[in-house]
Amino acid sequence: MGSLEIAAFKAIGKPLPRKEDFRLTTGHGRYADDVSMAGQVYAAMVRSPYPHARIVGIDDTAARSMPGVLAI
Repeated sequence: MGSLEIAAFKAIGKPLPRKEDFRLTTGHGRYADDVSMAGQVYAAMVRSPYPHARIVGIDDTAARSMPGVLAI
């Protein structure tokens, strides 16, 4: 193993200083949820409460009739 290869492993398993922590922990971070744009839409995911269940059908009638729903 050459010295370049050994240098690449110096950081493995060691804590590294993170630059973003200060602004996030002091309330100065900016998150995707903080952005609001004209025409912005949101997505919602619904997960099954049954792991490994076989989904044979979904009734989306109620969701389609709700105001503001763009796609199902």
